[in-house]
Amino acid sequence: MQLTHADFINIEKELCRRSLAEFVRQAWPVIDPGMPLKWGWHMDAICEHLEAVTNGELTRLLINVPPGTSKSSLVNVYWPAWEWITKPSTRIISASHEQELAIRDTTKMRRLITSEWFSERWPIKLTADQNQKTSFENDATGFRQARAVKSMTGRRGDRVIWDDPQNVEDAFSEVERPKAIRVFQETLPTRLNDPEKSAVIIVMQRLHEEDVSGFILSDDYGYEHLCLPMEFEPERKCYTSIGWEDPRTEEGELLFPERFPREVVERDKKIMGTFAYAGQMQQRPAPRGGGFFDWEKIDIVSACPALTKTVRYWDKAGTEGGGARTAGVKMGIGSDGVFYITDVVKGQWEAPKREAVIRQTAETDGVNVNIWIEQEPGSGGKESAQSTIRNLAGFTIKKEPVSGSKEARAEPLSVQIEAGNVKLVRGEWNKEFIDELKLFPASKFKDQVDASSGAFNKLSLGYSKPDDFVMPFASMVDDM
Repeated sequence: MQLTHADFINIEKELCRRSLAEFVRQAWPVIDPGMPLKWGWHMDAICEHLEAVTNGELTRLLINVPPGTSKSSLVNVYWPAWEWITKPSTRIISASHEQELAIRDTTKMRRLITSEWFSERWPIKLTADQNQKTSFENDATGFRQARAVKSMTGRRGDRVIWDDPQNVEDAFSEVERPKAIRVFQETLPTRLNDPEKSAVIIVMQRLHEEDVSGFILSDDYGYEHLCLPMEFEPERKCYTSIGWEDPRTEEGELLFPERFPREVVERDKKIMGTFAYAGQMQQRPAPRGGGFFDWEKIDIVSACPALTKTVRYWDKAGTEGGGARTAGVKMGIGSDGVFYITDVVKGQWEAPKREAVIRQTAETDGVNVNIWIEQEPGSGGKESAQSTIRNLAGFTIKKEPVSGSKEARAEPLSVQIEAGNVKLVRGEWNKEFIDELKLFPASKFKDQVDASSGAFNKLSLGYSKPDDFVMPFASMVDDM
């Protein structure tokens, strides 16, 4: 018996209904007719996890995957259209760091479901009064809405999709980065139709230790994590609860060689630099083994020789139990010309407790340790510095208005660490100190680095060798 055109359509419909990956393959020419489909195993992985959401196995899914791997098309165009095949009443809210990006994929989905190919197989009628580029609705009450992450108000959805909720610039901004986290915490949970069954899908590349992904991974918020680095790192092999695991076995094995072959990856790695490549391609907020600081060259010693000069430098903050930390790094230069970090005191304290800790630390260090404090800009920073100076009457203390970026201030210390000229005296603080160095400048906290940079820059000023070391503190005192 010869199959008719209707028979072929019915077979195709059934194959697409059973498999999101098959649906994508069939629908691809409708959305991207000028771009031949290149399929990689990672696309099967993403489809498999999205199907798990559809089947109710997952309600929270975080996908970290490099740009250019069809993540937006799969998650934000094809999957929502595929769900409408069997449940057109599904309500979808899509958001990105810019509304125009959310509109782009909303428009693509509308173009797909109104295409001749889709309509012949699954006719879905859009209502005339709710058919705009930012939002459209069908006659089964399902809808698709495009929003910016920062304005996640309005309707509630069965599916809330965040596609790139932070851009590169915002992720490194101390002002902008927390805004997306606040929306994630305070607004996103209120945008779900059913708090128990509605699903949230977040797809992005890693940019900073404290980006949206970093916040999700910092605690158990119920998210399944599908992490797909461009180059395979065996120690970070991804496994998920639905029984999936990264199929790669060889160190450096590529994610998507059909589109990003080795020569392209190496070319882009060179152009992007180690930090950008680590975050956007490897899904780590810092290069493997660190990047800014060559931390592996720091020796931890049980004791240090006699120190020629010693400084305790404080990077102050004033929030108890959250936010930035206060850190005081004690550093000295030994008779061997090596810089020794002998102690770190850190914590999240309100101003009164902070000042008490600083005073207590000074008394423990003794009067031979010179104290420096970083003075923040503005009148508030100056008043805070003066308050600390008054609190430390009897000790040698000076304030320093800071200028330039944290990276620029840390560069001299980084050079000496790379040369093997910086060592730590063994202590409980060692691990957290090195962990911060590993991720800097994409680390959640930077206070220990700031304080270390300040201490080092004070010790090294005018120094060439132990015999002629001079510390011209007097020339650096800020007029009070």
